Amino acid sequence: MRPKDLMFTIGLMTGFFTLHLLLNSIVPMEQVSVSVRNGNHRLNGHNAYTEPSKRNNSAGNSPTSARILCWIMTGPKNLESRTKHVKATWGKHCHKVLYMSSVKTDFPTVELNVSEGRENLYWKTIKALQYIHQHHLDGANWFLKADDDTYVVVENLKYILSKFDPEKPLYMGRRFKPFISQGYMSGGAGYVLSKEALRRFVRGFHTGECTHFSTIEDMALGKCMETMKVEPVDTRDMKGRQTFHPYPLDHYVIRQQRRPRPWNMIYDYYTPIEGPNCCSDLVVSFHYIYAVQQYVLEYLTYHLRPYGYIYRFRPDESVEADNKTNRGA
Repeated sequence: MRPKDLMFTIGLMTGFFTLHLLLNSIVPMEQVSVSVRNGNHRLNGHNAYTEPSKRNNSAGNSPTSARILCWIMTGPKNLESRTKHVKATWGKHCHKVLYMSSVKTDFPTVELNVSEGRENLYWKTIKALQYIHQHHLDGANWFLKADDDTYVVVENLKYILSKFDPEKPLYMGRRFKPFISQGYMSGGAGYVLSKEALRRFVRGFHTGECTHFSTIEDMALGKCMETMKVEPVDTRDMKGRQTFHPYPLDHYVIRQQRRPRPWNMIYDYYTPIEGPNCCSDLVVSFHYIYAVQQYVLEYLTYHLRPYGYIYRFRPDESVEADNKTNRGA
């Protein structure tokens, strides 16, 4: 080969490999910038929207395979004003639903050996989870706790749960940060335990590793989860928007001027977003939803469709594209 031809060939090969290295370096940098923009500082825990899509999911689940037992924290005084409206709306979408109270009624409610009152909420939770473990462990693979003034979009919850294996110790909801190092999930927004997390919770009280050390129900349960090495799940979507909400939508969706974080958001583990981008398209829950609002949300969720609108947010497609990029496809 002539010297000129040899030099040309070497130059062409050098240019090709340089371009290849440059293109490979661009993707990780873009991923890092997206992660920083969305505030995905996940030093601990899983993320529901960055897990592999269902086709690559080791759990082998689909959004329709998650069997959710919903247990509703209620009491005799709330059956007519709150609980019957949960039963008539979103409660129908659960695989199984139990209404936990201090007395047994034909509603029906399950009688727990606990007195009513805010100071007994954690005892009520302990007794409820022990009852479910004893009587319904094999009847579901995920266990949702919700208050009688919470609204839940069960189908969206099923979608999130389809990414995970219920035989792993997992715990998810709206993550708060004070008091517990790994954080804990808001009781009002509702929280979910995997089957293995439920087993560990019950075992923790059997062995004495977990105790009733506080009347603050959600925080105390979070401490037991941490003690029993149950991992928190980041349930924000791929755009960093929350899915579980401890207040109604109007507390988040109204655009606000720059100001100190309001009192109802100071507990958030992740930096909260206010305004139209506050909440995921696949919202799971809102709290402080009473009677009429239960039916309004039921209508908006299952009946209202804007004519001609083509839904653009397809998280499965986006995650699959990211997976292909990471594999170099």
